[in-house]
Amino acid sequence: MSDKVDLATIRNIGIMAHIDAGKTTTTERMLFYSGKVHKMGEVDKGTATMDWMTQEQERGITITSAATTCTWKDFVINIIDTPGHVDFTVEVERSLRVLDGAIGIFCGVAGVQPQSETVWRQADRYKVPRIAYVNKMDRIGADYLRVVSMIRQTLGSEAYPINLPVGAEDSFSGVIDLISLKAYIYEEGLGAGYIIRDLTAEEMEEAQKHRSILLEMIAENDDYILEKYLEGQDISADELNQALRKLTISNKIVPVLCGSSFKNKGVQMLLEATVRYLPSPQDVPAVTGIDPHSGVQVQRQADAQEALCALAFKVVVDPYVGKLTYFRVYSGQIKLGSSVLNSGKKKKERITKILKMHANHREEINQAYAGDIVAGVGFKDTVTGDTLCDENSPILLESIRFPDPVVDVAIEPKTKNDQDKIGESLRKLGEEDPTFRTRINEDTGQTIISGMGELHLEIIIDRLLKEFKVNANVGNPQVSYKETIKKKHQAQAVFEKQAGGRGQYAHVIIQLRPMEEGTGKSFVNQSKAEDISPEFASAVEAGSLEAMQGGILAGYPVDDIEITLLGGSFHEVDSTEQSFKIATGMAVREALKAAEVVLLEPIMDVEIVCPEEYVGEVISDLNSRRGRVLGFEDHKGSKIIKALVPLAETFGYATSLRSASQGRASFSMQIRNYAEVPVSKSKEIVAKRFGLSL
Repeated sequence: MSDKVDLATIRNIGIMAHIDAGKTTTTERMLFYSGKVHKMGEVDKGTATMDWMTQEQERGITITSAATTCTWKDFVINIIDTPGHVDFTVEVERSLRVLDGAIGIFCGVAGVQPQSETVWRQADRYKVPRIAYVNKMDRIGADYLRVVSMIRQTLGSEAYPINLPVGAEDSFSGVIDLISLKAYIYEEGLGAGYIIRDLTAEEMEEAQKHRSILLEMIAENDDYILEKYLEGQDISADELNQALRKLTISNKIVPVLCGSSFKNKGVQMLLEATVRYLPSPQDVPAVTGIDPHSGVQVQRQADAQEALCALAFKVVVDPYVGKLTYFRVYSGQIKLGSSVLNSGKKKKERITKILKMHANHREEINQAYAGDIVAGVGFKDTVTGDTLCDENSPILLESIRFPDPVVDVAIEPKTKNDQDKIGESLRKLGEEDPTFRTRINEDTGQTIISGMGELHLEIIIDRLLKEFKVNANVGNPQVSYKETIKKKHQAQAVFEKQAGGRGQYAHVIIQLRPMEEGTGKSFVNQSKAEDISPEFASAVEAGSLEAMQGGILAGYPVDDIEITLLGGSFHEVDSTEQSFKIATGMAVREALKAAEVVLLEPIMDVEIVCPEEYVGEVISDLNSRRGRVLGFEDHKGSKIIKALVPLAETFGYATSLRSASQGRASFSMQIRNYAEVPVSKSKEIVAKRFGLSL
């Protein structure tokens, strides 16, 4: 049975960071100190609660976002622990879409890293209030104030420390709270106990300096605090905390805390800050959508008495209960056995189970209310990004946009039995992961699977072999190229067929126009209804998008293009939707031939941390990979090299970098954009694609 909880005491938060900053370890400590688990698991031993997948335990990384719930004092905290690896950025995207607040975790040594920048920008896009936690303060080279400065400069956020470390590196023992001006010194071992002591004269001087800066910032944005500040009156801790809460929720400030999760120091302060400063469902703006019937904008308040409005943000194929659909309830309530409307697909869904999740453990409940994040069983047609609502009061929320995959792998089943099994398995994996795509190569008959990177596809293939028990031969990763056009061109085509009885007739005039990089594909109908009726115009749109699946240069998808239907004609008897699709395909191919088609390739942002003595070798290797160095930064005896490198040239880069630096350099990368492939390289790729020799 799920008890209705006061909305003001709910916190829906995500934990986000660069890989290896300590997200899962921090979540594990939060669960332990809140009493949710009685034994702390460790990521490197594969015993962390939130890393429950076999693939996560083997690799010591988070692959899928895991949801759990814990309580701190009288507050309910729904936590989603998200992955830090760039290949699984979709997990962060869909989690942030449904969360009210977030904790950004930063390594005390490395500070702001490429993926921490990516997840921060994702949170900016959804206007998610957040607090920052600088972890690993016990590590050699940890520098708290440097990381705070990086958050301000690199991420452009108004980051202000609300605590300071006591000691540094090996001697890190606790934190100074700038609000109460007390020191919290943690016991060794489990860190559950701590002593609160007064500050030494030296600590007080440093604390007052940072507290004054924090006070001035708060006073600038809060008239009540400003008045007391100017009059020299005492400002109580409660007043400061209330003002800080308001500024955090309005995204005007990011409070920063520090600690060492692995050494069990500072996590209780993080839990306290979570409930103190991050918003409840009542503190964030009402969710906005449209009425699917009228197209009018409508809102839903976070209130259990309002009409139901929920968003499905994740689908998981569970071997025991079937398809699990995670959803956030924004308004109203949802009961076991009830029917809800999937407003985008206009289909009713019946809920056979409602589950509260703790990683991969489930607790059955009878009802979920506004503010809850739960999973449902029984959904047949609902996928990530779909809206669930009351059929008598429909609403359609904006869906979730996902990036296109950049790496392909060919996969062939070994037996006829595997052929049948592989199709169903890939369909299930595609339902779970919107960035994973499958298609059949019509020339070779091979199944091509596409993902966000080598690791992403490695995990997918591992799951196919182990979880779905499919025997298959797997090819090497290939870059997922795209094609686009350089100039505008108009073309027309007539499809006419007469073979006894009813014939086939369609005539279309279309125009293709290049669009900016990253725009995608769009269709514009400028034809008159008397030339082409609306139903046939829809067939032209479907036919043009179908034709864009394979370009004329090397058969790669065509992107960043606008297709405009200018006109044409139809026959009252002989015209069909199919004939218009065929005519459109003919016209698109005709237009592409004259529109100067070029090949596009994914370009990666690469950041390499390298000892100074190996910089020359590393740059020489980057140049040989068509890389372009953007700049350097100094970092404690090492250099940080920032560069742009085509994805095609990064396969096997980890091995090359290890040999160039005797194993002392490390790198991370993420996709930046697609760019035109140089002509000589393009010819090489096209020739290889068709098995030709240059």
